[in-house]
Amino acid sequence: MGFFSKLVRHKTIEQLQAEVGSRGDFRRVLGLWQLTAIGIGGIIGVGIFVLAGQQAATNAGPAVALSFIIAGFGSACAALCYAEFAGLIPVTGSAYTYGYAVLGEFVAWIIGWDLLLEYALVVAVVAIGWSGYVQVLLNSAGVHLPEWAQQSMSAQTMQYYLQQVFGAHGAQAIAGPSDGHRFNVIAAAVSVAVAVLLTVRTEWGARFNTMVVAIKVIGVLLVVGVGVFYIDTANWHPFIPARVVDVTTGLGHFGWQGVLTGASVVFFAVFGYDTLTTAAEESKHPQRDLPRAVLLSLAIAMVLYIAVSLVLTGIVPYGTLGGEASVSDAFESIGLHWLSIIIAAAAVIGVTSVLFAFMLGAARIWFALARDGLLPGWFAKVSPRFGTPARPTIILGLFTALIAGLLPIGEVAELVNIGTLSAFIIICGSIMLLRVRRPDLQRNFRTPAVWFTAPLGIVFSAVLIYGLPWITYERFIIWMALGCVIYFAYGIRHSKMAGQTRRSAGS
Repeated sequence: MGFFSKLVRHKTIEQLQAEVGSRGDFRRVLGLWQLTAIGIGGIIGVGIFVLAGQQAATNAGPAVALSFIIAGFGSACAALCYAEFAGLIPVTGSAYTYGYAVLGEFVAWIIGWDLLLEYALVVAVVAIGWSGYVQVLLNSAGVHLPEWAQQSMSAQTMQYYLQQVFGAHGAQAIAGPSDGHRFNVIAAAVSVAVAVLLTVRTEWGARFNTMVVAIKVIGVLLVVGVGVFYIDTANWHPFIPARVVDVTTGLGHFGWQGVLTGASVVFFAVFGYDTLTTAAEESKHPQRDLPRAVLLSLAIAMVLYIAVSLVLTGIVPYGTLGGEASVSDAFESIGLHWLSIIIAAAAVIGVTSVLFAFMLGAARIWFALARDGLLPGWFAKVSPRFGTPARPTIILGLFTALIAGLLPIGEVAELVNIGTLSAFIIICGSIMLLRVRRPDLQRNFRTPAVWFTAPLGIVFSAVLIYGLPWITYERFIIWMALGCVIYFAYGIRHSKMAGQTRRSAGS
């Protein structure tokens, strides 16, 4: 087999569909609503408690609801393509498996390797943010962690210690630490705890996640149900504030351009449904339930996002919503202290479902890569006691704990999003390619208006990738280069597809 042929070798759709019934790696324990809860858990996180208010204050005003609608429309284009693939190829691995079936092994490896890091970093970022919420509640109860355990060390402190270990080598000496922060204990602990929960039994974790998502949704419904009685419609006028430009910075705010800027920011709060497709082999009825769960989770999340946006900008002037806990702050400002405490508690409890969804997704992608021979098979061993991919899950728990404990949130967050957006482009492009190559396939769900929907999903994702900071590209390129080294040193020779090719040639 030639070099290029190795890069584009792939399994047929029929092979993957046949393997669904024959594989017994996982126990099928997840129903429609548990899958939907994983999707909602992945979508609704700090975005609904923070981003809605912040974007209203800085970019869109009351029209932040329109920003969510625009972002949701772009995300829905990708969701519809995911739904078609999920019904067609209900195999663990999500975008990696879909890419393997249509575009070939090398592209599949790149997207799988990319999402592996992406999902792990989402866990770390959310764990760091979750730690901040928890410490606020602990402090209000009079419980204070020692200074060293409150936060990770700053970038300067880390550079100082690295210089102490490896020497300055002619560089300017870095000043010693100015604070006592060293390791974010709570962020590290919750990362490990979620990994352990996912290792023990998937259904236990799924039940816990469903309960957590229910608490989060109840909290959001409480915000809407109580807040609607305090709405002053005068706060909605003008609904789209006039465009203003800061004379000192030159940055513009509000107007229709501000609405679109807000949409690009909140777009990152309206995906996460892709995580549920990684659990395809743990679904009781994957070809029926996966497409439904993808669309249900996004639809429910969008209704809640839009409702909260309208309530928030209705109860207080939008200019007051720029804080880190904008929802709690809004209700505190109108005298509902009891509700602001409930909202803060719901945020702390609810954000754990984001950790669950992305940790589950990362472990299943790692498992799929190893099962296909692109990573050592040791990682593809399912725990005989628990029926879960325990090895990659525990390793991911330890990795994300170290990242969340040691690094500041800004350093970690810079890498998040480019992988998911790249996966969206792959999925939308693959759906169109498959419609041309295999129009005969029996599809349980068909993406409506695919020649409009899929290109629009690609354009939305490409525009958002273009707007990411340059440091994201640099670190992404480094990670991709490492992935290429691993693939060409190991994966291309140990791939299960390589073994099948040799057997076919021998026969």
